[in-house]
Amino acid sequence: MRIMAVDYGESRTGIAVCDPTEFLASPVCIIKEKHTLKAIEKIVEKAKELKAEQIVVGHPLNMDGSRGERAEKCTFVKEEIEKLSGIDTVLWDERATTKTALGMLSDSGTFGKKRKEVLDAVAATVILENYLAWRKNNK
Repeated sequence: MRIMAVDYGESRTGIAVCDPTEFLASPVCIIKEKHTLKAIEKIVEKAKELKAEQIVVGHPLNMDGSRGERAEKCTFVKEEIEKLSGIDTVLWDERATTKTALGMLSDSGTFGKKRKEVLDAVAATVILENYLAWRKNNK
């Protein structure tokens, strides 16, 4: 199944997708949009372009597992994506994904402006990889 991951942010949203075998997750792009509803429309357009059969939205829970303002916003984003696209959309715990993505970029020698441009797409890839690992182990 082709699954698309979304790392929603207030000004930049990372997008990643996996191949139909769910083996390889890859960063796709960054959607630069500060207006939430416009960002959601662009996410839905990208999902249709990529022929996504499911969408995973990062859910930024607090480290203690509680839901803060950002988690509530991502819940709204998830619900609107699903409503607009008709594609099954799920929330996925994204705690520490940005830290993991930063480590990956450091390991690859990506710093400065280039890092900022790809960080959210790499974070979306980490979210997707974690979700795919869960699916593989829970079939």
